[in-house]
Amino acid sequence: MSRPVLRALLAVALGALVAVVGVGGVVVGPAAPAAAADLSRFDPGYIISDEVFWAAGSMSQADVQRFLDQKGADCVPAAGSTCLRSYTESTSSRAATARCAAYSGAAGESAAAIITKVAAACGINPQVLLVTLQKEQGLVTARAGRPPATYQKAMGYGCPDTAACDTQYYGFFNQVYSAASQFRNYAANPTRYAHRAGLVNNVRYHPNAACGTSPVLIRNQATAGLYNYTPYQPNAAALAAGYGTGDACSSYGNRNFYSYFVDWFGSPTGEAPFGFLDSVTVDGQDVTATGWALDPDTRDPVQVHMYVGPASQAFVADLPRPDVDAVFGKGERHGYSTTMRAQPGPQRVCVWAIDSDGISSNTQLGCRDVVVPSPLTGMFDDLSADAESLTARGWVFDPDATGTAVPLTVTVDGVATEARADVHRPDVDAVFGTGAHHGFSVRVPAAVGTHRVCVTAHKSAPGRDADLGCRTVTVTNNLPTGFLDSVTASASDVTVKGWAIDPDTSAPIDVHVYVGSAGHAVRADAPRPDLAGFGKGPDHGFSVTLPAAAGRQEVCVYAINATPGPNRSLGCRTVTVVNRDPVGFIDFVTPGPGSVTVRGWAIDPDTSASIPVHVYAGGTGAALTADRDRPDLVAPFGLGAAHGFVGSLAVPPGRHDVCLYAINSTPGNNPLLGCRTVTVLADSRPPVGFVDALTTAAGSVTATGWALDHDTVGPVTVHLTVDGAVTAVQADRERPDLAGFGVGTRHGYQVTAPATPGRHEVCVSVLDSHGGPPTSLTCRAVDTP
Repeated sequence: MSRPVLRALLAVALGALVAVVGVGGVVVGPAAPAAAADLSRFDPGYIISDEVFWAAGSMSQADVQRFLDQKGADCVPAAGSTCLRSYTESTSSRAATARCAAYSGAAGESAAAIITKVAAACGINPQVLLVTLQKEQGLVTARAGRPPATYQKAMGYGCPDTAACDTQYYGFFNQVYSAASQFRNYAANPTRYAHRAGLVNNVRYHPNAACGTSPVLIRNQATAGLYNYTPYQPNAAALAAGYGTGDACSSYGNRNFYSYFVDWFGSPTGEAPFGFLDSVTVDGQDVTATGWALDPDTRDPVQVHMYVGPASQAFVADLPRPDVDAVFGKGERHGYSTTMRAQPGPQRVCVWAIDSDGISSNTQLGCRDVVVPSPLTGMFDDLSADAESLTARGWVFDPDATGTAVPLTVTVDGVATEARADVHRPDVDAVFGTGAHHGFSVRVPAAVGTHRVCVTAHKSAPGRDADLGCRTVTVTNNLPTGFLDSVTASASDVTVKGWAIDPDTSAPIDVHVYVGSAGHAVRADAPRPDLAGFGKGPDHGFSVTLPAAAGRQEVCVYAINATPGPNRSLGCRTVTVVNRDPVGFIDFVTPGPGSVTVRGWAIDPDTSASIPVHVYAGGTGAALTADRDRPDLVAPFGLGAAHGFVGSLAVPPGRHDVCLYAINSTPGNNPLLGCRTVTVLADSRPPVGFVDALTTAAGSVTATGWALDHDTVGPVTVHLTVDGAVTAVQADRERPDLAGFGVGTRHGYQVTAPATPGRHEVCVSVLDSHGGPPTSLTCRAVDTP
């Protein structure tokens, strides 16, 4: 059997553009994902742990299908091609072998089913199979469907570097099964292969022997298997390039295996989480632990467990900690602050970080010993009133200091009176055995009216005060008063403002608002400093917005007595609710391959909020939100800038009317903004552009010009290549002179690349936004000073 080598071992490009360097089909992938792997952590002797490599149950078939759907969401199949997420194949049954259990074939099995069934049969992590499919043929994230020939050699198995692929291993299922079985064979017969675990191996950098080797202590069998499958390690240039191109002696297979695994599934070596317990504080019976925790295997927040004595609580460390991100580069969301209720007395508090993938061990972040105070115990028994005062009665004691009189605050209408619970209460002692001097009877002068009396018992920190309760007593009942300041109408509601006070209390009172026959209760508790003259505090204003149908509406308001008694009408007003139609404009409609892109603006005069816009073409529709920044709309409408829209709609090739409607923010008319007739092509048009200037300076080359794609209004990517080294930039600078192309004006670029003194081959090219071939704008030799 021929061994699977370089083409199977080095990553294929994703999307449309592939950069080929060196010999033997050594290729690299596209630009790295947003959260690219930290290749400074790449260990050539320990690429993946055995536990992770053989974790066959890491993903179910549904998990794999969701993963393929997500990573292949942009894949567009064409005639004779298929996207991996929708690939199916009828598989044959395989009898059990020394390497793999039996496989039951079936008709029309999906790629996800084949991957998970092979993983189960051969005891290999399906994530390993997914990453290998990606690095071999770029099938997972391909933006265009791949032909059958690509699936025939999906894992690169049986495809040596120096010869044609062995046809007996053709077929997607055959490739996946054979590769998984071969990895098992490496493990079962380690001495038969060149790369062996536990030994120092001279691992080559490239198929070209002149590129040399370096000694690598291969620490485990899974890493040895990767080298037997892909017998090259990345050199320093390959690691420095991320997902990009290194130098002529760079190879990329094992580098890309590591990079894709980290970016998709976390650390392949299953590193344990770590963090710190910053503090443990006690507030009453609440114990709060703060600190941070992260898992090197993921950027996501990790679960943390807090233990207080035998009790525990699970939570997620997802609070912002920019200081942690500054050190570890794993994002800010790794802080925690969680609180547990604890029993009084000495307690040991411990916090553990939980491993994200369940492969490594959990980590204890620290323990602290604390003392939880006992809560105060007491009762507000009675509140009575006479002609001039109120008297609050009850009892309270501190279980941690039963021989001490507890301090109190008795608050009457917000005015505090200090006291102590030192009155003789033998009934309390008879029940609790804490002594008889724990009662209170506090007399407070009070004016005629309704008074709210609250009693609070105090305990020194870290204990908490105890609210023993509040009570209200009414001496007389005066009619509430107030005023209806205004009633205003908008497109679908009315806003009512005013104030209301009950002279018998300083507390806010209720106000009932009727819009037509519909009643609504609101609280008159908003600050109104102008009401201080009533002597009841400022919080007696109200402002409420209520739904209302279009047309004339009668609005009536009543102040509700704080205690049973007559209510007072604050008046009625008649208003008219008017719902104005939204307005807008279509800036342009641009056809692309199988789609149209629309841009414009839409505003509902009745609101400053962004509104929906519906787009219809070719028998289909789509909903957009007009929430993009349009500063030019601020002055004429005075409703803010977030009213622009841009979006795309998939339509079949041909001539189509594209119509847009502005959707009313409230039930009402949805006016047509207009229609445009466009012709949608089946294939994308090549990008175009121009190099206005190509200049040099000490240590650099700069290209300036413009580039655009007729099929999109968005910016395209421009590559400046200096002696094969690529510097990418988005062509998104303002160029008003490009308006005639009909795809906007933000298509200018300026890109600078480093260059040593001397002569260099410099090329500028623009990438196709839909995966077609790039367009070369220029190639020339320049001299750098």
